[in-house]
Amino acid sequence: MNAQTTLERSVAHGVFTVERTYPSVTPQRVYDAFATEAGKDAWFSGPNEAWDIVERKFDFRVGGRERLVGKWKTGMVTEFDATYFDVVPGERIVYAYEMRIDGRKISVSLATFEFKAAGAGAKLIMTEQGAFLDGYDDAGSRERGSREIVDKLSAYLEG
Repeated sequence: MNAQTTLERSVAHGVFTVERTYPSVTPQRVYDAFATEAGKDAWFSGPNEAWDIVERKFDFRVGGRERLVGKWKTGMVTEFDATYFDVVPGERIVYAYEMRIDGRKISVSLATFEFKAAGAGAKLIMTEQGAFLDGYDDAGSRERGSREIVDKLSAYLEG
């Protein structure tokens, strides 16, 4: 192998938390947006104008898998593959997932979602711990993307 074909192996770590409060939505409604196929289909995707769904699978249970593949208008393909490890109905979801761009694994993450009462409404707390692989420089894009997807969730819940 020469230097051009040798991949430099590395890992960089990142942790972030996203919180949202929904004054007129119950914690169960927020949980259901994650735990039901119809709920997840309503908000969990790439930007509609720049991205098309190629494949979607949803098996919500401990040990279940979720997969979402999308193709950007540029031709780039992104893949999200998750396995559910902990589900406490109405309260908590924990899954691990990997992301790929054009078939190259760029990261593996642990995502935790907590659903809490907040007055008459609900509070969502999302914490993600990511390992970014082999030179993939996230530069905060996972956190920005997660905030954007939670904004789509918010629009769904409040709409």
